[in-house]
Amino acid sequence: MRDFLLIALFAFLGAAAAGLLGACVLRLLRHRSVAVSLTVVAAVTVLAMLSGTLVVAQAMFLNSHDLQVVTTVVAMAAIVSLATALLLGRWVVARSRELVRAARTFGEDGSFAAPGSAATAELAELSKELEATSARLAASRERERALETSRRELVAWISHDLRTPLAGLRAMSEALEDGVVQDPERYFKQIRTEVDRLNEMVGDLFELSRIHAGALALAPTRMSVYDLVGEALAGADPLAREHGVRLVGDRVEPVPVEVDGKEMTRVLANLLVNAIRRTPADGTVAVAAERRAGSVVLSVTDGCGGIPEEDLPRVFDTGWRGSQARTPPAGAGLGLAIVRGIVEAHEGRADVRNVTGGCRFEVTLPVRTGPSGE
Repeated sequence: MRDFLLIALFAFLGAAAAGLLGACVLRLLRHRSVAVSLTVVAAVTVLAMLSGTLVVAQAMFLNSHDLQVVTTVVAMAAIVSLATALLLGRWVVARSRELVRAARTFGEDGSFAAPGSAATAELAELSKELEATSARLAASRERERALETSRRELVAWISHDLRTPLAGLRAMSEALEDGVVQDPERYFKQIRTEVDRLNEMVGDLFELSRIHAGALALAPTRMSVYDLVGEALAGADPLAREHGVRLVGDRVEPVPVEVDGKEMTRVLANLLVNAIRRTPADGTVAVAAERRAGSVVLSVTDGCGGIPEEDLPRVFDTGWRGSQARTPPAGAGLGLAIVRGIVEAHEGRADVRNVTGGCRFEVTLPVRTGPSGE
């Protein structure tokens, strides 16, 4: 038993010395290729075995012939191991270089196509991650292009909508100044209307800028959805009468919510104005509010005839007014973007979907339960 332990100790010391030397070499060559690292690892493994074997052979006092045979066998094993390591290293390096070439497409066309040749599990996993990253970048670029398009459309529409009333104001003021107006009161009334319209547009722009900047400060209070809807219906009733549209609010549950009353009233007002303007005369705009699991859903259903499916994802984008909504009454396309911004500031969600004869806008708000369970 003592001799066995002694042999094991000699083998361990010889292999440990080779392993320590290999670790130092790997540290010095850590910035070299994978092939070099694999070769060093194989060489260290063989050298550790060779060192341990020779130390034990010397300790056992083998004759020179036996020692030469052992050395030759271990040397042949070392040569084969090193050759195998070099071949494997070249194969791994080749797969790595293919992956590097594929990854360069990120900077060229923004796409990524994984190499078709077989690779190690680690390289295959890296390829999958690069493909997933490429898909996310493509989606991000698409959103950026859509946002840029919306911004350009917004600038164009705002410029148009500002220029038209300003031109009218200038013409009416010049007519009043020259004294060629036979009915000044009518001109004064029209000027007031145009100024109110401009003021509304500037207010929408300011509100949207606060939303985008994250500067929308909410002052939530506990109130009933029933009261909220009632105020919005009362405010939209004159516009509905003017357009010959019926307002209906018959399915409104008195659910208590914690919201900023002013901002949420603006949300419903924007939705109602949007619905009334797009519903033909003798049509109906219905408002409903119902409680669902942990939330309350406010909905406004109009009779606009529906929105094209390809436009539904863009309805709440800044500047969107639809393919036929480029006239001044449609506004600057900010109302629905403001709706989404305010609702999301309340940790809610704004959605739209087509229904029979029109579309339905839904605002989902969280209902925070109190001690009484309400």
